[in-house]
Amino acid sequence: MIKDYFNRLNEELTKAIALANEARSRGYDPEDEVEIPLAKDLAERVENLLGIEGIADRIRELDRELSSREEIALRVGLDLAEGRFGRFSSRVEIVEMAIRSATAILTEGVVAAPIEGISQVEEGRNDDGSTYIKVYYAGPIRSAGGTAQALSVLVADYVRRKLGFSVYKPRKEEIERYVAEIHLYRRVANLQYTPSDGEIRMIVENCPVCIDGEPTEDIEVEGYHNLERVATSRVRGGMALVIAEGVALKAPKIKKYVETLGIDGWGWLDELIKNRTTGSADGKNASSKKFLSDIIAGRPVFSHPSRPGGFRIRYGRARNLGLATCGVHPATMIVLEDFLAPGTQMKVELPGKAAGIAPVDTIEGPSVVLKSGELVKINSIEEARRLKPMIERIVDLGEVLINYGDFLENNHPLIPAGYTPEWWELEVMRAGGDPTEIRDLNPETAIRISRELNVPLHPDYTYLWHDIS
Repeated sequence: MIKDYFNRLNEELTKAIALANEARSRGYDPEDEVEIPLAKDLAERVENLLGIEGIADRIRELDRELSSREEIALRVGLDLAEGRFGRFSSRVEIVEMAIRSATAILTEGVVAAPIEGISQVEEGRNDDGSTYIKVYYAGPIRSAGGTAQALSVLVADYVRRKLGFSVYKPRKEEIERYVAEIHLYRRVANLQYTPSDGEIRMIVENCPVCIDGEPTEDIEVEGYHNLERVATSRVRGGMALVIAEGVALKAPKIKKYVETLGIDGWGWLDELIKNRTTGSADGKNASSKKFLSDIIAGRPVFSHPSRPGGFRIRYGRARNLGLATCGVHPATMIVLEDFLAPGTQMKVELPGKAAGIAPVDTIEGPSVVLKSGELVKINSIEEARRLKPMIERIVDLGEVLINYGDFLENNHPLIPAGYTPEWWELEVMRAGGDPTEIRDLNPETAIRISRELNVPLHPDYTYLWHDIS
């Protein structure tokens, strides 16, 4: 039945296009045929979008061999450099086609970024006479997303090596122009992540490709006007997006593919990532400042980064969680005045920049102090609703459930998690006990088992003593 449905869709689409072509043939339209080509899959979309004959078959072949779109995008770039899809008019055109192809693959060929987000690619000249690659990004590159933006730069570097281009060697005034311009763009537009001055300098000084851009804003930079190797004094939005939301924000992902493919010259990413997580290139506590830098008035802040009483990470996945989602106990939702309703998006400290919220009642709920002075751990919806009017303050928000796959996808190191019942049960089994026979685990029983089997105390009775100041 489903097959018949899709067959009918194709048949009706074919009829509609035939009718439209007949109407176009009368000569009343700018073109005599329907301009939009049909494509059955990603490979065909990329080939029709870019007009590179034979690339669709190669993408399908690589899709069977490789595990990710990112690897396919980089491999296609290498194929273009090696002349697999025919000859091009110049080395620069090969780099341009490689970048557009990679961006099209990473964006499924359904957004404007591969065509309109990359306006052109040019050859520049360093002060020592060597040549480098300049990629001009435009505003529509935003639709590609940070990962595709960052990997387009990596593809440009990957291909320019094969074609004999040197690295970009910026002048001091060009570096400072980037710093001023990105912060100016942040004032007139929006950035999901605003890198510090030190991060911008580190990227521009070390990136082997010149990230340039078309002027997208009417406003001009206040200093560093009329630079010899910068074509405009107006703000270049595409450049700001690629450096801030691409290279700076997605540095861990770039590092992942740099290591997988063995590309040298990107070792500086380690320092960039380190500065983002432990401090900044020109200051301390960058993690805390960056995490809270884009707060919108009226939005609640549930916890500062790594603050006692905030969410405690628990690794795992419930059946209602997927990628870029995290689980919160429904009792926590209730005591937080239902701000964290199911389906809402929360900005998170790690592993990515945001996550969708779903209720999970198999993790720990919040701990609260009642107006009577009693400390209570709430682990049910009914109890949360009953006690809500009596709550004086929240001591601990409980656990947040995040799956390992999100850390892997973002190439983020795992962080220490709390001691969980599952781990306790494994330790009991190792010590010769049978956790399935334990019923009604009260404090006395937990202490007895711990003493008899020489295992840690059950997490239900391991209180957060380390949070006491």
